[in-house]
Amino acid sequence: MQLAEVLEAFNGLPPERQRAVAADAVKATAAMRFVPLPGPQTEAYLSLADVLLYGGSAGSGKSFLTVGLASQEHTRSIIFRRESSQTDGLEEAGRQIIGDSARYNGTDLEWTWPDGRSVKLAGMQLVGDWSKHAGRERDLIAYDEAGEFLEEQVSSLLAWNRGPAGQRTRVVFASNPPRSTDGAWMMVWFAPWLDRQFPDPAQPGELRWAVIIKGHPQWVGGPGEHLIDGETYTAMSFTFIPASLRDNPFRDTPEYRARLQSLPEPLRSQLLYGRFDVGAEDEPWQAIPTAWVQAAVARWRPNPPVGIPMCSIGVDVAQGGTDKTVLARRHDSWFAPLIVEPGEKTPGGTDVAALVMKHRHDNAKIIVDVGGGWGGDAHGHLSRNQVDSVAYMGVKKSTKRTADGQLTFTNVRSEAYWRFREALNPDQRGGSAIALPDDKGLMADLTAPQYSVVSNGVQIEPKEKLTKRLGRSPDRGDAVVMAWWSGAKMATDWDNWPAKHGNARHVPRVIMGRQPQTARKGAR
Repeated sequence: MQLAEVLEAFNGLPPERQRAVAADAVKATAAMRFVPLPGPQTEAYLSLADVLLYGGSAGSGKSFLTVGLASQEHTRSIIFRRESSQTDGLEEAGRQIIGDSARYNGTDLEWTWPDGRSVKLAGMQLVGDWSKHAGRERDLIAYDEAGEFLEEQVSSLLAWNRGPAGQRTRVVFASNPPRSTDGAWMMVWFAPWLDRQFPDPAQPGELRWAVIIKGHPQWVGGPGEHLIDGETYTAMSFTFIPASLRDNPFRDTPEYRARLQSLPEPLRSQLLYGRFDVGAEDEPWQAIPTAWVQAAVARWRPNPPVGIPMCSIGVDVAQGGTDKTVLARRHDSWFAPLIVEPGEKTPGGTDVAALVMKHRHDNAKIIVDVGGGWGGDAHGHLSRNQVDSVAYMGVKKSTKRTADGQLTFTNVRSEAYWRFREALNPDQRGGSAIALPDDKGLMADLTAPQYSVVSNGVQIEPKEKLTKRLGRSPDRGDAVVMAWWSGAKMATDWDNWPAKHGNARHVPRVIMGRQPQTARKGAR
């Protein structure tokens, strides 16, 4: 039964029966050092979900929930903070809940009981730090302030969430809404509760089922085994239980609430109300602002503008391996939904070339990433067959300048990303016309790179460094940026389009804040 149903049944009892039930409850919990608060904390404590997101508001009892579960319901537990120096709040919760019932090793940040149970606190600062904990069986893995972790870190440890026969296992994400793009994965992992556009939204506490494929959840209809692409997966249950400051009378003081009310937006809405639908704060040196990408997504419509040909296809190549081959098709400033194929399906250059030709129209220019040698075969195959193909090498020197003419670029990759940033800029003359499909992976890729201004110009974070920091390749973002970097655009190629695309004359003439050539010539 849901807690609300229990309380309704309790309130319907006669007074003497209520007193008896209350006495039974006190007796049943007498040996518990931690009794969850009525409401969301109790619902989370009793939830049957394999993967639980709990929290939202600051002060909602997240740390006490994780320590309470670890010390009372599990045998081998670990609770993570992004940095080990941030575990002081968890240590304090442990002192209050566990007390002297277990031995605490302050060096290892671990409580141990005479019967062999243990609760460990740990940090996971670097993307690869998860490997330090691989191979160690934990029947509870919890993340305090989960929105500060990277997706690779949390997904990589799922394999070790296991325990002895009969022992309950689960993963708990205790968190406020993520305050940076590092935690954007939470919106995907708990999309039925957090994503307003999810087609079948879920209620708080409701169980939904997903299989984890290559580190990402894929929603399925129910529990059990599911055959996907020839492989059998076992579904895990997910849920989200929101909790607010009002649910924790020990922290809900006028003084603390006043501090939260005084915060600037969006931090105020995130911490005071637990709002996951307000924007996470951009990093100070983020190359492409999140709001600009969101605006481009809002401008997108399902079909390309009438009469505008396919101008280019950006191709980020994966020949085998765990990465993906991504095709970004561009019709002037409108981008089609991305074509994404596992690297294992494009093992050779001819396979990549065949995929490109399958989706190419209007003699669109093909821009192939040949960095690292992965796309060289595909580019060579396309060129030998007289296909208009350009080799994109991000580390190659650039001779171009920013739109204002003030800065140069350290290399082609920096130039390409900055050109796309300029195209997205809403403050340019006429605004931005870039329209992007609603793709959470693309959003994460485009907003991940950071930039710096060095002696030889603007420098975008090198792909190798970014991949190491994210724990994945930004293949979707790179494909879109390459598609914009080269190929026809209305501002420069308008005169070449009407003969083959007669309806193009009905398309608005001011694109990307610049007038097309015909408009500059006085055309009406």
